[in-house]
Amino acid sequence: MDSVVNAALASWSLDWRVIAILLATAFIYLRGWVRGRRLIRGERDYARLGSFVAGLAVLFLALESPLDAFDSLFLSAHMAQHLLLMMVAPPLLLLGGPVLPLLRGLPKGFVKEGLGPFLAWPALRRFATLLVSPPVAWLAFAVSTIFWHLPKIYELALGSPAWHATQHASFFWTGILFWWPVVQPGPGKSRWPEWIGIPYLLFADVLNTALSAFFVFSGILLYPSYAAVRASGMTAQDDQILAGVIMWVPGSLIYILPAIRFTMRVVSGSARQHIGSERISRVRPPARVRFQFDAARLPGIRRYAQAIMLLIALAVMADGFIGPQVAALNFAGLL
Repeated sequence: MDSVVNAALASWSLDWRVIAILLATAFIYLRGWVRGRRLIRGERDYARLGSFVAGLAVLFLALESPLDAFDSLFLSAHMAQHLLLMMVAPPLLLLGGPVLPLLRGLPKGFVKEGLGPFLAWPALRRFATLLVSPPVAWLAFAVSTIFWHLPKIYELALGSPAWHATQHASFFWTGILFWWPVVQPGPGKSRWPEWIGIPYLLFADVLNTALSAFFVFSGILLYPSYAAVRASGMTAQDDQILAGVIMWVPGSLIYILPAIRFTMRVVSGSARQHIGSERISRVRPPARVRFQFDAARLPGIRRYAQAIMLLIALAVMADGFIGPQVAALNFAGLL
């Protein structure tokens, strides 16, 4: 293995400021989690705690491990770092239900006197609600993703530590905004219908797929800095294709799996509502008849839809086996 790669593997950034922030956040959350357990205990308390700690660990790996040293040598390593910051750490942290534990973990006087007036400010609450609404959160995430991957902007971040830190902060915080409507960690119920999560995640996957495909099939080197510094026998073009594959395959799975979960919840909810409405109608007939479309009453349509989706799945698999033998496209097709 190249000596530069050996040096990168042995290098850990260990910035005391980042470590201090992560440890302080873990301490505040754990303190609030323990206080919350004294008031009321839930079945998923330990799962939330583990998820939040795992999210902090992912942040540590993304920012302080040798992966951070590799980001100036390999585009693929940089894409893996971005994947952790945008798509792995934010949902893990939000699955920990951080709002109440973090507030409980802070000093009570500070929360009451310092944060209380701001938390009770209606204008600020409306602004926060707007930020985490699906259209605004999705747009912020998409703009951040596209903007920072533009060649000139990306090269600017590579050449400046300050801009590089800004890039990573933008990826992480827009990731928090994006995953908030999906996880819904805050108290209260969302005003948006549950089915909105399906197109929300699928459109994000379309954006991710388009960007990944551009890395794989563009045929040009997007970021010249990676051609100037090479630390292995892999060419810069191969490195760029590998970066696209990292974004394409794991990224798509991260979006598709919760989309499937949303679909199952919506379908099961519709089925329960249909069964309940049938029982009510048997006891008390409606006063007036109104036309209402209900897919559960049309099993034939469901069978046709299932047949169509099966044919599409078979076509995708056939394309993966006998279509263009390009590694990234073939792998994605098989998945």
